[in-house]
Amino acid sequence: MVPSKEGLTDIAVYLLIPLLMLVGWGIERRIEQTGRRLARIERKVDLVMERLGIEEADPGLDRIRALVRDGKRVEAVKAYRRHTGAGLKEAVDEVDRLGNRP
Repeated sequence: MVPSKEGLTDIAVYLLIPLLMLVGWGIERRIEQTGRRLARIERKVDLVMERLGIEEADPGLDRIRALVRDGKRVEAVKAYRRHTGAGLKEAVDEVDRLGNRP
């Protein structure tokens, strides 16, 4: 007995759906691995820059540095948060770090 055309289509769909799910899962895993690898590389670059005393060039940070120099710490934290989208703790830590630099 030969399966009908609709039967073959159903079989193809039932085989195709799990295959597409498997491909999607593989792509998702690859993206997660790439994200973790990128985070490790960024941490390493940050450490190298810190050890060498290199600051990332960012024109928006110049205004924040000026606020820190002028003793306007709260305004500097607010400006840093607006500029970077960082949370409060991260902004406070970064403003403190900027204040400790010569």
